[in-house]
Amino acid sequence: MRSRLSPSPHRSSRRIPLALGAALGLTALGLSGPALAAASGGPGISLSSGYLSGAVGATGDPSVTVKLSGGDASALKVSARASSDTSVARTGDVHVSGDGATRTLTITARGVGYTDLKIEVADGDGASATATLHYAASAAVQRAADTRYFTGSSDASAAVDVGGGYVVVADDESNVLRLYDRRAGGAPVKTWDFSDELGVSKEIDIEAAARAGDTIYWTGSLGNSKKGKFQPDRATVFTTKVSGSGADTRLSLGGSYKKLRDDLVAWDKKHDDRYGFAAGTAEGQVPKQIDGFNVEGLEFAPGSTTTAYVGFRAPLVPPKKGGKALLVPVTNLDKVVGGGAHAAIGTPVELDLGGLSIRDIRKNAADQYLIVAGSWAADDNSEAYALYTWDGVPGHAPAKAQDLPTKDPGGWESVVDVPDLTAPDARAQLITDDGSADLYGDGTEAKDLPHDAWKKSRATWFPVGAKGGR
Repeated sequence: MRSRLSPSPHRSSRRIPLALGAALGLTALGLSGPALAAASGGPGISLSSGYLSGAVGATGDPSVTVKLSGGDASALKVSARASSDTSVARTGDVHVSGDGATRTLTITARGVGYTDLKIEVADGDGASATATLHYAASAAVQRAADTRYFTGSSDASAAVDVGGGYVVVADDESNVLRLYDRRAGGAPVKTWDFSDELGVSKEIDIEAAARAGDTIYWTGSLGNSKKGKFQPDRATVFTTKVSGSGADTRLSLGGSYKKLRDDLVAWDKKHDDRYGFAAGTAEGQVPKQIDGFNVEGLEFAPGSTTTAYVGFRAPLVPPKKGGKALLVPVTNLDKVVGGGAHAAIGTPVELDLGGLSIRDIRKNAADQYLIVAGSWAADDNSEAYALYTWDGVPGHAPAKAQDLPTKDPGGWESVVDVPDLTAPDARAQLITDDGSADLYGDGTEAKDLPHDAWKKSRATWFPVGAKGGR
């Protein structure tokens, strides 16, 4: 296993946004690195990261830790001395809290774009040292007070609560699992990459997850690549064992299985190609089509830890406007991933989600379900999204709880957990996939940004209880 707390080696080398030219202004001052050493005997400064992202109007933006050295740390003063683009942030928008050798730095964004900020530490004798913070700010969003940003990746695709206010989030552009503080956001506390142990060399395209006890089941999309090519790694289903909780959560690899796609296609062929799985997985077939083959949901049936609903983004049933969303039960998922047994397929469930398909499905211990419904086509906010409640019983209709906002970047992709939906003030946290979004106004998709700290997904709480959600 590769445990990574540094920038991802999977990140390919891509072009630096043209808009960053303005943000390199401070380099001319000799501030090309994240920190500069002080003169001998004077104060010193270093930053926990040389890169930081924020958002206009945010109340829970990520922060940077400032480490100071030299002399009496409590007497040192830290401030911002220059900004390369004051339309993004001015020196007065930089806030430093704490005392002693460790301080916390936050920024209030003024506008969208990039700026380099010169951060200075000075003592009472006129000696000083500087460090450069490369800052990127995205636009204001709806429900800003209820929003946090998970940085390090912009392509959140599945999420599982691990207690203590923490969540493990998967990424559909890499195979990295990241542990975040749900309440604070920011950079991941821990990361795991089981690629080597799983024997995969390309992305699994992790799109869904479900937890049973101390086991989390993760599945790839099972579909072809966006170019219509079969890539075996995307057919991977695997488990991780959870020990500890909260910030002390630990994951270890359990089992894996790479034939669920084949099992689903074989089952469908035996049932007169009812859902067109063979055609949807054929060479050249793009997965995100109304008649395609693409999995984005996974959750256990009511009262079960062995039967799991596999939720499809595509196809719709029938594959036309207004079609129903599809869930296919795998009745022995524990034996499939744990022992290599072929999947036993139960009776499929077709749900009326107003012409939308499954983007995620999650339940609580009381078997109350939330379904994130979205277009089979959209990777962003260009189509409708909605949140539905359900009791998990085949033949029972889901109920629309609310439309989800679509004016902000990113597509709604994951729901972390389900609270007691009968509680008046219940809230659920949903996460966006922002990989295709132009976050900073320079035309660069978030997944292509050159620094992981600038990549981010948005996590927002929505009211879902009896009073607020319906």
